[in-house]
Amino acid sequence: MPTSTPKKLLKFLEKREFYISRQSESHMILHHKTDRTKRITLPMHNKDLKPKTLNSILKQAGLSRKEFFKQK
Repeated sequence: MPTSTPKKLLKFLEKREFYISRQSESHMILHHKTDRTKRITLPMHNKDLKPKTLNSILKQAGLSRKEFFKQK
């Protein structure tokens, strides 16, 4: 199952109109520019995200896994 780094996922989310609202230690809190109810917590560690974590973040953003891996 493919994974990704938090930095690549952050760039992808920023292209989809998410912005960094704040950072708490090693986790970034992102909000959507037009829909403030969409809130994502992104762990910024130096290793790949686990597949389940990646799926959860994409689900919270309302995006598909297929869409994420297609853009690479």
